[in-house]
Amino acid sequence: MQALRDAARAAAAQAYCPYSQFHVGAAVLAEGKIYAGCNVENASYGLTICAERNAIFSAVAAGARRIQALALACVDAAADAPAASRMPCGACRQVIAEFAAADMPVYVDGVGDLTVADLLPNAFRL
Repeated sequence: MQALRDAARAAAAQAYCPYSQFHVGAAVLAEGKIYAGCNVENASYGLTICAERNAIFSAVAAGARRIQALALACVDAAADAPAASRMPCGACRQVIAEFAAADMPVYVDGVGDLTVADLLPNAFRL
């Protein structure tokens, strides 16, 4: 899904990251539409929003309740950076699991193609 990957990379350019200098973009496919988001930092790091949640919440705000695919781009990661430095944080993994099936594809630049179950096996669900 090249359009989704491209949307994630484009979103990274809009990131507000004066503290980490780490531009991250994400894009989700939901109900046939692409919703993008970027990380938005805050001096109080706990108030920072990750790109993945930003994209998912944009889709939800537009009425979507299930996402069909997600792409993530950490454009400032070095070419030889470990996969762990490019992956969604724990909070994002749980939010992804809330709105996606376990077999939903997750495309992570520099890492490869995964599923939600790869990211968060045995996800908490009610």
